[in-house]
Parts: sequence; structure tokens; C-alpha cells
Amino acid sequence: MKIFDERQIRKFVHVNSKAIEIVEEGFTALASENVTLPPILTMEIPEHHGEMDVKTAYIKGLDTFAVKISSGFFDNQSLGLPSLSGMMLLLCSKTGLAEAILLDNGYLTDVRTAAAGAVAADYLAKEQVKSVGVIGTGTQARYQMEALLLVRNFDVIYVYGRKRESAEEYAAEISEKLGKEVIIAESVEEVIKMSEIVVTTTPATEPLIKAEWLHPGLHITAMGSDASHKQELYAKVFQKADVIVCDVQSQCFRLGELHHAITQGIVTSADPRLIELGELTSGMKKGRRNDKQITICDLTGTGVQDTVIARFAYGRLQETTNL
Repeated sequence: MKIFDERQIRKFVHVNSKAIEIVEEGFTALASENVTLPPILTMEIPEHHGEMDVKTAYIKGLDTFAVKISSGFFDNQSLGLPSLSGMMLLLCSKTGLAEAILLDNGYLTDVRTAAAGAVAADYLAKEQVKSVGVIGTGTQARYQMEALLLVRNFDVIYVYGRKRESAEEYAAEISEKLGKEVIIAESVEEVIKMSEIVVTTTPATEPLIKAEWLHPGLHITAMGSDASHKQELYAKVFQKADVIVCDVQSQCFRLGELHHAITQGIVTSADPRLIELGELTSGMKKGRRNDKQITICDLTGTGVQDTVIARFAYGRLQETTNL
């Protein structure tokens, strides 16, 4: 069994077009029913504002699959530590024996999550956009904009964060890295009203986005709600959507933004607007049909993304380290 640390993994795996491509292929496999995808195991540690998830998936025909352990402890920033961490275990599909441990500290999760956001935007956002927005100033707020730029060009980013200092740091860093103007918004409402694509990246437990702020042509990718107690969008937001996409319906109905809309009777499982992301990537269904539609994608994160990114990382590490 081979063991790789975060430094090695970061050297050879990045948020790029290849990462987006393999994650898109994973969603297509999911839609074709070639994937065994068990429910997420989730454990909350409320006294430390923390949580732990275990995700896995087997894609039929592949010689390996991943089991991913990830943690989110959202007070870590005050300790000078990252909020997210974890590792991936790559197992042989034939024997179940471990082939590699990827001690990525959550980096591969960051990459595959950003890639999923880019896939969603590629199929659901308008082809031509000038302004985009992000709610939150953490790691995903950074990677999501980096990935988004690979599928849509834009001129300006609006960012909102609860702490002004964090927003200022974010604006300076992303402006230099992406070569785009970054404007610090005074409110979530300003981000929504000024942007054509918005990505929400927070662990909020109280909703942030109101239905009355939505406007024609807007696309929202909500990726912060991956537990039943989290919520970034008011449920009534879904009343305004023309197209509603999620990564896995059964999972989103239990954990994601859609969980709250289902509970309140705003969306039902038979809603014709509902589409899984893999149905878009496979060509089974069409997403946005015109520039006036409002589209929403609810991403909770899937084990299939973890398997494809772990396999990709292992392949790159084997190629470049001669192991």
C-alpha cells in the first residue's frame, strides 16, 4: 500500500479542465445507473461546531474505488487551522485490499467540489455573463471562482462575507490570482442582484437568500448545505426557479437545500423541474433553455466524485513518482 501526503498531491492535482472533465464523467456514470452509491454516513460534533462525513461509490467496471473521510470544524479559523480536513482510501474492486492512502487533508474534496460547481454552471448558466458572485470567503469561495472561470468568462466578482477583514483578504488574493475585479458587497442581497451566476459556499444554518432578490437569467449553485440542519436558501426561492438541478435527488431530499423545500411542500419528488446533474451531462435532459430562465443547482457532494478524483490523483502520482 502506498501513502501520499498533501504536499505530493497538491503538486500534481489542480483545479483545471481535466478535473472538471473527470467529475463530469462521474456524474454521467451515475445517471447511467452504473454506480453503487450508499448513503452518506454523517456524525455531528456540535460542542465544537464540527461534523464528520464518510462517502464512497463503486463505478462498475473500474478496478478501484475510494472511501473518503472528511471533517468540517468551522471554528478552526480562530485557531489558525483550516476548517476542512480528511483523507481518501483507494481500494481494489476485486479484492477489497487497500492500494493507497491519500492524506490530502481535504484538498481533493475541495478540487472535486469546485469541479462539480463548474459542471453545474456550464450546463445551467447563460453562455455570456459579465458579473458573478460568491457568498462566503473560505477555501471553496476561492476554488469555485477559479473553476467557474474555466467554463465561463466574466469581468467582475461580487463577494460577501460576514467578516469585512476576511472579505478584504479574499478580494486582494482572488483579484491578483484570476486577474478580475473583485467588489466587496455590503449584503447578500447586493451579491444576488448584481450577479448573473452566484455560488453559495457557507455552512449557514439560517437561510441567506430570499426569493424576491432573484432576477431573470440568474443561476445559483448552492453547495454549502450538506447536512439536514444547514440551509443557505429560503425554501421559497425554489418557487421562482424554472429549472432545479441536484447531484442526487434522494440525497438532496434528505440533506440539501431541497430538503427544506420538500419539507415545506414547495417542491415534490414529482416536480417536472427537477433534474439530476448526471441527466444533463449524459444528454438525457436539457438544462437552461433561454437567457431569461432562473436555474438552481443543489450540490451535496457524492461518493462518485470522490472515487473519480482519488483514482485520477493516484494515477498522476504513479506517473510522476515512478511508483
